[in-house]
Amino acid sequence: MLINCKTWQYILFFIVFCSIPYAGIAQVNPSSSSQDAEAKPWFKTLSFRGYTQIRFNGLASNPGLACDQCDKSWGGKEEFFIRRARIVLSGNVHDRVAIYIQQDLASSPASGLLNFAQVRDLYADIFLNNQKTLRIRPGISKIPFGFENLQSSQNRLPLDRNDGLNSAIANERDLGVFLYITPQKIRKRFAMLQNSRYKGSGDYGMIGLGLYNGQTLNKPDLNNNFHTVARFTYPFELANGQIIETGIQGYTGKYVLSSFNSETSHQNEYPDQRVAASLIVYPQPFGFQTEFNLGRGPQFVPGENSVQLRQLSGGYIMSMYHIMYHTMSFMPFARYHWYDGGKKHEPDARSYMVSELELGIEWQPIPQLELCIMYVFSDRTYEDFSLPDNRQAGTLIRTQLQFNY
Repeated sequence: MLINCKTWQYILFFIVFCSIPYAGIAQVNPSSSSQDAEAKPWFKTLSFRGYTQIRFNGLASNPGLACDQCDKSWGGKEEFFIRRARIVLSGNVHDRVAIYIQQDLASSPASGLLNFAQVRDLYADIFLNNQKTLRIRPGISKIPFGFENLQSSQNRLPLDRNDGLNSAIANERDLGVFLYITPQKIRKRFAMLQNSRYKGSGDYGMIGLGLYNGQTLNKPDLNNNFHTVARFTYPFELANGQIIETGIQGYTGKYVLSSFNSETSHQNEYPDQRVAASLIVYPQPFGFQTEFNLGRGPQFVPGENSVQLRQLSGGYIMSMYHIMYHTMSFMPFARYHWYDGGKKHEPDARSYMVSELELGIEWQPIPQLELCIMYVFSDRTYEDFSLPDNRQAGTLIRTQLQFNY
């Protein structure tokens, strides 16, 4: 239950923002190297990088099978599709301040429109101590909920995130402020795990706390309540060098339903709460990954043409194996994922029942180029007012060419 939730949210908000003066940013005595770094022109302190993903989905046994959240090129005509075209500007603008700005040049804001530019990330990391183990992150950024949600699409093996956890936060991002705590040893471990061989998620803190609007990326807040999130994760290193990461996370808030049919019976605001557990065995060379979450939120009920507060659950299990042949990297994988619940950000909080098996392999001949091929067995029931009885099942082959720069 939510007990004085709003009071605790404002307490957390106060603690986070009052930590900035404590950092003594204005009183820092930078070393000469820091002064030199600050004197450098912007093109020497900041860096550009990015990646592009071009997809083709073919040999679909059922053209009616679609997945709006994961890839709008599912279903219908077979065609090439630019899934992502990301450009990142990042770097240290001060010894205590780092910025990160990511644009996607291939967003699809409306049906029939493709390849629009949209902000994906826009934040600063403000370090509160010299060791950079404590930082706050205000701005648009990923919400620390789940491992695969935080993992960059540039690194992830399956072409799309699983429905179970990704249904919590569309596009994985929102506007808010977050506090991250990461000891130096763990920071170095996270940095090592982030490369393409290990498929890490990056440094979102050993401990992460935050407040965010709750209506998901690039959408205005529609109520007077924050969402609150907390996460704890730890990458254990065994004596043989194998790294195993475990994590637990959860969030709570109130979500305002903003997309619905005028004839659908619904209320304005719904509790939106989830908890999740994660287990990752990094591919050294065998890897295993699983996550599961449960909670409650708005969901369309077909028999009553109404949106009601319902229980939800879902997750995935995945295995992978890393193979090096000369300078080329191969990583075959298999993932099964499932979800039973509503998707709050879709029309009428669309009701879902998902069962999907994916078999694939990623080939990386050089670091700048990746090819992924997947064979998908999918069974999806997704229902709203317009489609009150809609179950689609079938198979298809999915391919993606990614170039990194």
